[in-house]
Amino acid sequence: MSRTIEFRDALREAMSGEMRDDARIFLIGEEVAEYDGAYKVSRGMLEEFGPRRIIDTPISETGFAGLGIGAAMMGLRPIVEFMSWSFSLVAADQILNNAPKMLYMSGGQLRVPIVFRGNDGAGGQLGSTHSWCVESLYANVPGLKIVIPSDPYDAKGLLTAAIRDPDPVFCLESERMLSMTGGVPEEAYSIPIGQAVVRREGTDCTVVSFGRPVHFCMEAAEELAKEGIDCEVIDGRSIKPLDIDTITASVRKTNCCVVVDQSWSFASIGSEVAAQVHRYCFDDLDNHVHRVHSDDVPAPYAHDLEAEMLPNARKICEAVRSATYNA
Repeated sequence: MSRTIEFRDALREAMSGEMRDDARIFLIGEEVAEYDGAYKVSRGMLEEFGPRRIIDTPISETGFAGLGIGAAMMGLRPIVEFMSWSFSLVAADQILNNAPKMLYMSGGQLRVPIVFRGNDGAGGQLGSTHSWCVESLYANVPGLKIVIPSDPYDAKGLLTAAIRDPDPVFCLESERMLSMTGGVPEEAYSIPIGQAVVRREGTDCTVVSFGRPVHFCMEAAEELAKEGIDCEVIDGRSIKPLDIDTITASVRKTNCCVVVDQSWSFASIGSEVAAQVHRYCFDDLDNHVHRVHSDDVPAPYAHDLEAEMLPNARKICEAVRSATYNA
Protein backbone atom coordinates (compact mmCIF):
# COMPACT_ATOMS: atom_id res chain seq x y z
CA MET A 1 0.00 0.00 0.00
CA SER A 2 1.26 3.47 -0.89
CA ARG A 3 0.93 6.49 1.38
CA THR A 4 2.14 10.06 1.14
CA ILE A 5 5.25 10.66 3.23
CA GLU A 6 8.21 13.03 3.27
CA PHE A 7 11.51 12.38 1.49
CA ARG A 8 13.31 12.16 4.87
CA ASP A 9 10.82 9.56 6.09
CA ALA A 10 11.36 7.49 2.95
CA LEU A 11 15.10 7.45 3.64
CA ARG A 12 14.46 6.36 7.22
CA GLU A 13 12.10 3.59 6.10
CA ALA A 14 14.78 2.23 3.78
CA MET A 15 17.40 2.16 6.55
CA SER A 16 15.09 0.84 9.28
CA GLY A 17 13.57 -1.84 7.07
CA GLU A 18 16.96 -3.23 6.09
CA MET A 19 18.28 -2.99 9.66
CA ARG A 20 15.38 -5.09 10.94
CA ASP A 21 16.28 -7.80 8.45
CA ASP A 22 20.07 -7.69 8.83
CA ALA A 23 21.80 -7.26 12.19
CA ARG A 24 25.08 -6.40 10.46
CA ILE A 25 23.78 -2.99 9.36
CA PHE A 26 24.43 0.07 11.50
CA LEU A 27 24.20 3.86 11.06
CA ILE A 28 27.04 6.15 12.07
CA GLY A 29 27.54 9.89 11.81
CA GLU A 30 27.24 13.26 13.49
CA GLU A 31 24.02 13.71 15.52
CA VAL A 32 22.34 10.63 14.02
CA ALA A 33 21.40 9.21 17.46
CA GLU A 34 20.58 11.47 20.41
CA TYR A 35 19.47 14.38 18.22
CA ASP A 36 17.46 12.17 15.81
CA GLY A 37 19.64 13.33 12.94
CA ALA A 38 20.65 16.85 11.99
CA TYR A 39 17.74 16.85 9.50
CA LYS A 40 15.60 14.31 11.43
CA VAL A 41 16.20 11.57 8.88
CA SER A 42 17.06 9.09 11.66
CA ARG A 43 14.24 10.16 14.01
CA GLY A 44 13.31 7.29 16.34
CA MET A 45 16.02 4.93 15.14
CA LEU A 46 18.09 5.15 18.35
CA GLU A 47 15.06 4.13 20.37
CA GLU A 48 14.40 1.13 18.13
CA PHE A 49 17.92 -0.12 17.45
CA GLY A 50 19.95 1.14 20.41
CA PRO A 51 23.34 2.87 20.70
CA ARG A 52 25.35 -0.06 19.32
CA ARG A 53 23.69 0.36 15.91
CA ILE A 54 22.83 4.08 15.82
CA ILE A 55 26.12 5.72 16.67
CA ASP A 56 26.89 9.39 17.29
CA THR A 57 30.40 10.46 16.35
CA PRO A 58 32.70 13.41 16.97
CA ILE A 59 33.03 15.98 14.20
CA SER A 60 35.65 13.93 12.36
CA GLU A 61 34.59 12.66 8.94
CA THR A 62 38.00 11.13 8.34
CA GLY A 63 37.64 9.12 11.56
CA PHE A 64 34.14 7.74 11.21
CA ALA A 65 34.41 7.20 7.44
CA GLY A 66 37.55 5.12 8.07
CA LEU A 67 35.84 3.25 10.92
CA GLY A 68 32.96 2.40 8.58
CA ILE A 69 35.28 1.13 5.85
CA GLY A 70 37.16 -1.07 8.32
CA ALA A 71 33.89 -2.45 9.69
CA ALA A 72 32.70 -3.24 6.15
CA MET A 73 35.94 -5.07 5.39
CA MET A 74 35.33 -7.21 8.48
CA GLY A 75 31.82 -8.25 7.45
CA LEU A 76 29.49 -5.53 8.74
CA ARG A 77 27.36 -3.28 6.50
CA PRO A 78 27.69 0.34 7.65
CA ILE A 79 25.64 3.34 6.57
CA VAL A 80 27.78 6.45 7.02
CA GLU A 81 25.92 9.76 7.10
CA PHE A 82 27.70 12.96 6.16
CA MET A 83 25.79 15.97 7.43
CA SER A 84 26.75 17.47 4.08
CA TRP A 85 28.68 15.98 1.19
CA SER A 86 30.76 19.14 1.40
CA PHE A 87 32.23 17.72 4.60
CA SER A 88 33.12 14.45 2.88
CA LEU A 89 36.02 16.24 1.21
CA VAL A 90 38.10 15.94 4.38
CA ALA A 91 37.61 12.15 4.20
CA ALA A 92 38.47 11.88 0.50
CA ASP A 93 41.42 9.56 1.09
CA GLN A 94 39.18 7.14 2.98
CA ILE A 95 36.16 7.16 0.68
CA LEU A 96 37.95 7.49 -2.67
CA ASN A 97 41.38 5.96 -2.17
CA ASN A 98 40.43 3.08 0.12
CA ALA A 99 36.79 1.97 -0.11
CA PRO A 100 36.47 1.73 -3.93
CA LYS A 101 39.88 0.12 -4.46
CA MET A 102 39.99 -2.51 -1.72
CA LEU A 103 38.30 -5.27 -3.72
CA TYR A 104 40.77 -4.80 -6.58
CA MET A 105 43.84 -4.42 -4.37
CA SER A 106 42.97 -7.51 -2.31
CA GLY A 107 42.53 -9.66 -5.39
CA GLY A 108 38.82 -10.03 -4.72
CA GLN A 109 39.24 -11.07 -1.07
CA LEU A 110 37.84 -7.96 0.63
CA ARG A 111 34.51 -6.46 -0.36
CA VAL A 112 33.42 -3.12 1.12
CA PRO A 113 29.60 -3.17 1.42
CA ILE A 114 29.19 0.40 2.67
CA VAL A 115 26.79 3.26 1.95
CA PHE A 116 27.83 6.90 2.26
CA ARG A 117 24.84 9.24 2.25
CA GLY A 118 23.96 12.85 3.02
CA ASN A 119 23.04 16.22 1.56
CA ASP A 120 24.51 17.23 -1.79
CA GLY A 121 24.36 20.58 -3.56
CA ALA A 122 23.11 24.00 -2.50
CA GLY A 123 21.07 23.70 0.66
CA GLY A 124 19.61 27.18 0.81
CA GLN A 125 21.90 30.03 1.88
CA LEU A 126 24.55 27.78 3.40
CA GLY A 127 27.49 29.44 1.70
CA SER A 128 30.11 28.16 -0.71
CA THR A 129 31.83 25.58 1.50
CA HIS A 130 28.51 23.92 2.43
CA SER A 131 27.08 23.79 -1.09
CA TRP A 132 29.27 21.41 -3.06
CA CYS A 133 27.85 19.22 -5.81
CA VAL A 134 30.34 16.39 -5.51
CA GLU A 135 29.04 14.06 -8.22
CA SER A 136 31.45 15.17 -10.95
CA LEU A 137 34.37 14.92 -8.51
CA TYR A 138 33.53 11.44 -7.24
CA ALA A 139 32.11 9.76 -10.36
CA ASN A 140 35.60 9.71 -11.87
CA VAL A 141 36.73 6.98 -9.45
CA PRO A 142 36.26 3.31 -10.47
CA GLY A 143 34.88 0.84 -7.95
CA LEU A 144 31.93 2.81 -6.60
CA LYS A 145 28.33 3.57 -7.55
CA ILE A 146 26.43 6.85 -7.22
CA VAL A 147 22.66 7.27 -6.95
CA ILE A 148 20.77 10.56 -6.73
CA PRO A 149 17.02 10.29 -5.97
CA SER A 150 14.61 12.99 -7.09
CA ASP A 151 11.50 12.08 -5.07
CA PRO A 152 10.47 10.09 -1.96
CA TYR A 153 9.66 6.94 -3.94
CA ASP A 154 13.13 6.83 -5.45
CA ALA A 155 14.71 7.82 -2.14
CA LYS A 156 13.45 4.64 -0.48
CA GLY A 157 13.99 2.37 -3.47
CA LEU A 158 17.49 3.57 -4.36
CA LEU A 159 18.75 3.67 -0.77
CA THR A 160 17.41 0.14 -0.20
CA ALA A 161 19.31 -1.04 -3.28
CA ALA A 162 22.42 0.78 -2.08
CA ILE A 163 22.31 -0.90 1.35
CA ARG A 164 21.94 -4.32 -0.26
CA ASP A 165 24.79 -3.76 -2.72
CA PRO A 166 28.06 -5.60 -1.98
CA ASP A 167 30.22 -2.61 -2.97
CA PRO A 168 30.49 1.09 -1.99
CA VAL A 169 27.51 3.22 -2.96
CA PHE A 170 27.21 6.99 -2.56
CA CYS A 171 23.65 8.26 -2.10
CA LEU A 172 23.44 11.99 -2.89
CA GLU A 173 20.37 13.61 -1.34
CA SER A 174 19.19 17.21 -1.41
CA GLU A 175 18.48 19.10 1.78
CA ARG A 176 16.02 21.21 -0.20
CA MET A 177 13.96 18.08 -0.94
CA LEU A 178 13.81 16.50 2.53
CA SER A 179 10.33 17.91 3.20
CA MET A 180 9.01 16.96 -0.25
CA THR A 181 6.10 14.54 -0.06
CA GLY A 182 5.17 11.72 -2.40
CA GLY A 183 3.60 8.31 -2.62
CA VAL A 184 5.76 5.54 -1.14
CA PRO A 185 4.75 1.88 -0.60
CA GLU A 186 4.84 0.60 2.96
CA GLU A 187 6.50 -2.64 1.94
CA ALA A 188 10.16 -2.96 1.09
CA TYR A 189 11.20 -2.50 -2.53
CA SER A 190 14.36 -1.57 -4.39
CA ILE A 191 15.10 0.28 -7.61
CA PRO A 192 17.93 -1.26 -9.65
CA ILE A 193 21.03 0.93 -9.63
CA GLY A 194 21.73 2.06 -13.18
CA GLN A 195 18.12 2.23 -14.39
CA ALA A 196 16.80 5.60 -15.55
CA VAL A 197 13.09 6.49 -15.83
CA VAL A 198 11.14 8.62 -18.30
CA ARG A 199 9.28 11.19 -16.20
CA ARG A 200 7.49 12.80 -19.14
CA GLU A 201 7.11 11.50 -22.66
CA GLY A 202 7.63 13.84 -25.59
CA THR A 203 8.63 14.03 -29.23
CA ASP A 204 10.64 17.23 -29.78
CA CYS A 205 13.56 17.25 -27.34
CA THR A 206 15.09 14.90 -24.78
CA VAL A 207 15.90 16.62 -21.48
CA VAL A 208 18.14 14.58 -19.17
CA SER A 209 18.82 15.37 -15.52
CA PHE A 210 19.49 13.90 -12.08
CA GLY A 211 18.18 14.69 -8.59
CA ARG A 212 16.59 18.02 -7.69
CA PRO A 213 17.03 19.65 -11.15
CA VAL A 214 14.62 17.04 -12.58
CA HIS A 215 11.84 19.17 -11.11
CA PHE A 216 13.14 22.26 -12.88
CA CYS A 217 13.08 20.22 -16.10
CA MET A 218 9.46 19.24 -15.55
CA GLU A 219 8.57 22.87 -14.88
CA ALA A 220 10.34 23.93 -18.07
CA ALA A 221 8.63 21.17 -20.08
CA GLU A 222 5.20 22.41 -19.00
CA GLU A 223 6.12 25.96 -20.00
CA LEU A 224 7.53 24.87 -23.36
CA ALA A 225 4.40 22.82 -24.08
CA LYS A 226 2.49 26.11 -24.26
CA GLU A 227 4.80 27.06 -27.14
CA GLY A 228 4.24 23.76 -28.96
CA ILE A 229 7.58 22.19 -27.94
CA ASP A 230 7.03 18.69 -26.56
CA CYS A 231 9.88 17.62 -24.23
CA GLU A 232 10.69 14.13 -23.03
CA VAL A 233 12.18 14.33 -19.52
CA ILE A 234 14.50 11.57 -18.33
CA ASP A 235 15.49 11.17 -14.69
CA GLY A 236 18.84 9.38 -14.67
CA ARG A 237 18.43 8.24 -11.02
CA SER A 238 21.92 6.78 -11.13
CA ILE A 239 25.03 8.67 -12.19
CA LYS A 240 27.33 5.67 -12.01
CA PRO A 241 26.49 3.35 -13.65
CA LEU A 242 24.82 5.59 -16.23
CA ASP A 243 21.79 4.26 -18.11
CA ILE A 244 22.91 5.56 -21.49
CA ASP A 245 20.58 3.12 -23.30
CA THR A 246 17.42 4.85 -22.04
CA ILE A 247 18.89 8.25 -22.90
CA THR A 248 19.97 7.32 -26.43
CA ALA A 249 16.67 5.58 -27.19
CA SER A 250 14.92 8.85 -26.39
CA VAL A 251 17.35 10.97 -28.43
CA ARG A 252 16.87 8.75 -31.46
CA LYS A 253 13.17 9.57 -31.19
CA THR A 254 13.41 13.32 -30.56
CA ASN A 255 16.66 14.11 -32.45
CA CYS A 256 17.51 16.81 -29.87
CA CYS A 257 19.05 16.68 -26.40
CA VAL A 258 19.53 19.05 -23.45
CA VAL A 259 21.40 17.87 -20.34
CA VAL A 260 20.72 19.63 -17.02
CA ASP A 261 23.33 19.15 -14.31
CA GLN A 262 23.68 20.99 -11.00
CA SER A 263 27.46 20.52 -11.11
CA TRP A 264 29.81 23.10 -12.61
CA SER A 265 30.21 22.60 -16.34
CA PHE A 266 33.92 21.75 -16.72
CA ALA A 267 34.59 17.98 -16.56
CA SER A 268 31.05 17.41 -15.30
CA ILE A 269 28.39 14.70 -15.43
CA GLY A 270 26.66 16.81 -18.06
CA SER A 271 29.72 16.83 -20.29
CA GLU A 272 30.04 13.03 -19.97
CA VAL A 273 26.39 12.51 -20.93
CA ALA A 274 26.78 14.91 -23.85
CA ALA A 275 29.91 13.10 -25.05
CA GLN A 276 28.18 9.72 -24.97
CA VAL A 277 25.07 11.04 -26.74
CA HIS A 278 27.26 12.53 -29.47
CA ARG A 279 29.06 9.20 -29.80
CA TYR A 280 26.00 6.96 -29.99
CA CYS A 281 23.50 9.34 -31.63
CA PHE A 282 25.68 11.40 -33.97
CA ASP A 283 23.58 10.66 -37.06
CA ASP A 284 20.31 11.15 -35.15
CA LEU A 285 21.00 14.63 -33.77
CA ASP A 286 19.66 17.71 -35.54
CA ASN A 287 21.78 19.95 -33.31
CA HIS A 288 24.63 19.59 -30.86
CA VAL A 289 23.76 18.57 -27.29
CA HIS A 290 23.04 21.67 -25.19
CA ARG A 291 23.94 21.77 -21.50
CA VAL A 292 22.61 23.69 -18.50
CA HIS A 293 24.82 23.84 -15.40
CA SER A 294 25.37 25.84 -12.27
CA ASP A 295 27.31 28.98 -13.08
CA ASP A 296 31.08 28.65 -12.76
CA VAL A 297 31.29 30.49 -9.42
CA PRO A 298 31.30 29.40 -5.77
CA ALA A 299 27.75 29.16 -4.45
CA PRO A 300 26.68 32.62 -3.22
CA TYR A 301 25.10 33.11 0.18
CA ALA A 302 22.45 35.62 -0.95
CA HIS A 303 19.17 33.88 -1.73
CA ASP A 304 18.51 35.53 -5.09
CA LEU A 305 22.10 35.07 -6.27
CA GLU A 306 22.11 31.41 -5.24
CA ALA A 307 18.88 30.80 -7.16
CA GLU A 308 20.33 32.48 -10.24
CA MET A 309 23.56 30.47 -10.03
CA LEU A 310 21.72 27.12 -10.11
CA PRO A 311 19.97 25.52 -13.09
CA ASN A 312 16.40 26.78 -13.32
CA ALA A 313 13.38 26.50 -15.59
CA ARG A 314 14.21 29.72 -17.45
CA LYS A 315 17.71 28.52 -18.37
CA ILE A 316 16.36 25.13 -19.42
CA CYS A 317 13.69 26.70 -21.62
CA GLU A 318 16.34 28.83 -23.33
CA ALA A 319 18.53 25.77 -23.97
CA VAL A 320 15.64 23.74 -25.39
CA ARG A 321 14.58 26.57 -27.69
CA SER A 322 18.15 26.83 -28.96
CA ALA A 323 18.49 23.05 -29.42
CA THR A 324 15.20 22.77 -31.34
CA TYR A 325 15.62 25.91 -33.43
CA ASN A 326 15.40 24.94 -37.12
CA ALA A 327 15.73 21.29 -36.02
